Amino acid sequence: MRLATWNVNSVRARTDRIVDWLVRTDTDVLAMQETKCRDDQFPTERFTELGYEVAHIGLSQWNGVAVVSRVGLDDVQVGFEGQPGFVKQVPDSLDVATPVVEARAIGATCGGVRVWSLYVPNGRELADPHYEYKLEWLATLRDDAAKWLADDPNAQVALVGDWNVAPTDEDVWDPSLFEGTTHTSRPERDAFAAFEEIGFAEVTRPHTPGPGVYTYWDYTQLRFPKRQGMRIDFQYASPALAARVTGASIDREERKGKGASDHAPVIVDLD
Repeated sequence: MRLATWNVNSVRARTDRIVDWLVRTDTDVLAMQETKCRDDQFPTERFTELGYEVAHIGLSQWNGVAVVSRVGLDDVQVGFEGQPGFVKQVPDSLDVATPVVEARAIGATCGGVRVWSLYVPNGRELADPHYEYKLEWLATLRDDAAKWLADDPNAQVALVGDWNVAPTDEDVWDPSLFEGTTHTSRPERDAFAAFEEIGFAEVTRPHTPGPGVYTYWDYTQLRFPKRQGMRIDFQYASPALAARVTGASIDREERKGKGASDHAPVIVDLD
């Protein structure tokens, strides 16, 4: 089974590229992030024509996550238990605004593997409320994941997606430029590492070691041709699933050319 994750940065703008990539790479399950569309706008037929089932949650032109699978798609769950919301605007009145639970997580069982497509909040700036929201979001997901393993130590769970965290200095092209910013702060890195502490293993790095190995390159300032990127897309696997991993790769070639996403697909092969 081949499981991939890809921040596609608008599924409607890149449908042809995504469909062609699925066929070319013989991928069984693809988790997508930043689909940037409502459910009624998702190009479902393009995937079902290829034999894939589709699960998607999107509320607007922002965020949005999906799982497409040709090995089954069961027990779809939108959001994890207790997933935090975010107050997007501070109201002028004294009324308490209700946090909005954004379209950032969807889970489905595909070929016996519980796949979660995750689009972790960006954080924006260290002093921004979105940063605390990001840390709370990761902490809640970690607590839920710990419960899943406690309930079933043999559970096969994949937590995959755009984590918006660069866990080590080698995961950014110039660490000095990221001092005092999000993605590389100690609390964010600790929140990422906490998943390993509860028993999950990040299974892509052993097969794609750095430095200089990235999954994201900003569109501006010729970051991609200059190889100035970040590694922020990962696949965490439960112990039972990690034992099945036979290889992993980052399809850097898919970042090339007209109409490419600013992220590359990250692929894991299972026996």
